[in-house]
This record gives sequence, C-alpha cells and structure tokens, in this order.
Amino acid sequence: MSDTVNRQILLVEKPTGKLGPEHFKLVNGSVPAPKDGEALVRTRYISLDAANRAWMHGATYRAAVEANTVMAGGSIAEVVSSKAPGLAPGDIVFGDTGWQDYAAVPAKHLNKMPKMEPMTHLLSVYGIAGLTAYFGLLHVGKPKEGETVVVSAAAGSVGSIVGQIAKIKGCNVIGIAGGKDKCHWLTSELGFDAAVDYKDGATFKALRAAAPKGIDVYFDNVGGDILEACLSLMNNRGRIACCGAISQYDGVPSAHGPRGVPGLIVVKRLVMQGFIVMDYMDQSAAALQDLQSWVASGKLKVQEDVIDGIENTPQALIGLLAGENRGKRMVRV
Repeated sequence: MSDTVNRQILLVEKPTGKLGPEHFKLVNGSVPAPKDGEALVRTRYISLDAANRAWMHGATYRAAVEANTVMAGGSIAEVVSSKAPGLAPGDIVFGDTGWQDYAAVPAKHLNKMPKMEPMTHLLSVYGIAGLTAYFGLLHVGKPKEGETVVVSAAAGSVGSIVGQIAKIKGCNVIGIAGGKDKCHWLTSELGFDAAVDYKDGATFKALRAAAPKGIDVYFDNVGGDILEACLSLMNNRGRIACCGAISQYDGVPSAHGPRGVPGLIVVKRLVMQGFIVMDYMDQSAAALQDLQSWVASGKLKVQEDVIDGIENTPQALIGLLAGENRGKRMVRV
C-alpha cells in the first residue's frame, strides 16, 4: 500500500434489485490531512455486514449511503497521525472509515481498542458481532435455563455466537441456516442441539419437529417467511429479539409481511423488541469480560472468514448476502 495513494471503493449506483459488482468502482484518491479534533487512520480490517446493504435503501440508525461516495463501513484501523487528545500514532481504533485505505475521522467517532492478537477478534467476538449477540440474546431475549432458543442466520457472525451463548446458559438451541453443510457445522462443531435447513423448503415442518415443546426465545436476523414460521411456534410469553431482516435487504422483498402480526403476538402475549447494539455500549465492559472468559475456557468458538485485498470487498459483501460465509466475514486491507 502506497502512503500517497488512497484506494477507495465507491458505490457508483444504488441497486434496485440484487447487488452486483457493477454497482462499485475502485478509484485512487488522495490521503486526507486530519483537522483539529481528528485522527488520520490506516484501515487494517473492514467489517462486512448485512447492514451494509440496508444502508443503500435509505436512512436507518445512520444516514443512507449515497451514489458516487465512498462505501460506508466500519473497520479496525491504526492511527497514523493525530490532532486529537487521547489518540497517538500506533493506537488501534474502531470506526466508520468507509471502504478505503485512509480516512480522517473525528476522534469522538473512534473507539480506542486494546492491542491483541489476533486483531481480527476485535471485529468478531469482541466487536459489534459479539456484543450484538450478547445483548440481543441476554438483555432482550432473556433466556432461562431449559428453555428453547431458536436463531436464524445461525451460521453467520451474530447467529453463531447467539447459539453458543444460549448453550452456555443451559438452553436447548436450534439454528436455522442455509445448506446441509452449515447445519452439520452448527451441530457438530458449535454444539447446537439441532439445525434446520431453510433451503429444503419445509422450514415450518422441520422447526416443529426440532422444537416439539415450542419456542421460548427467537433471535431474528432475517424477518420474512422464517419469522412467520417461528411466530406460529412461539410459546405463551415468549420473547423475540429483532436484530435484522436480511431477507428483505437484497433484491425484491416478499409480497407480504409475516402473517400472524399482531394476532399471534396478542394471543400468545409475546414480547417482540427491536434493538441496536449501541444502546448497550455503556455495559460493554461487563459483556467483554464474559465473552473473553468463554473464549478462554473453550466454551465459545470463534469462526472468522477473512478475505484479502480491498479490491475484493464488493464481491465479499455480495457473497455474504448470498450466504457464503461462516462466522464473521471481513476484508484484510
């Protein structure tokens, strides 16, 4: 990487259907100079998340990504120079740098991270993915020992951690994933009690067989038809943690939303709550202590999918949306 060229990936067009490589362009920009209160950072690992695609549709919990701008995205980065107190060259930070080699970012939008190896864990189990799984399951889903927990997109960065935490808490855990290989991985490697392959086309029937006593907690990463299937199987006073809706992000959404809303929610007295991980960041120290102890003891396995080269970032996101990854996908810059 040259220290005078800033490779950037632009979103040149907002897709109306499936995301494709034609929607991106790699360009060479200039390395920015930090202003007062900013730090110049060099990107090390770019985080790839389904939310990247959602930002193209419009404003969510952050502003929409506009055409002909650097594609937005969080990353682990290293401080090159700083005009902000508390940050010095060599510091490791997390922030929304976008898909580029260098970025000048206000210090207030950077989180200083501990130096650790592998650094990739700062994006996976000790990053947004791990914290999302932790807070969404334990603070929103509130599972109790012996209950049945179902998680969709179970082989992904968040879902794979949700299922393992639920097992640590003594729950019966069922994962929903795409493909027999992923389902076998969930049960043979991560300790899930059962896994349902939604690509088989009989999700409700398979779920009902895997959860004969019903579902107490559903951690929803996908929305759509899978949410509808789980709603029908929820036990009275069950909890649904709404984390994402990846089935709605790329391409044409289904013709109807999940049926049974609000009827099943009323009859079964369900709690259905959306959440954003940033709501809980004031409690992250305690969460990280738990996550680190579970990893150290071998109770929580970390799966990472690292792609090399910033030029491969668009295809890596497209592949993630198609379900290619196991665990957390990121790009080494």
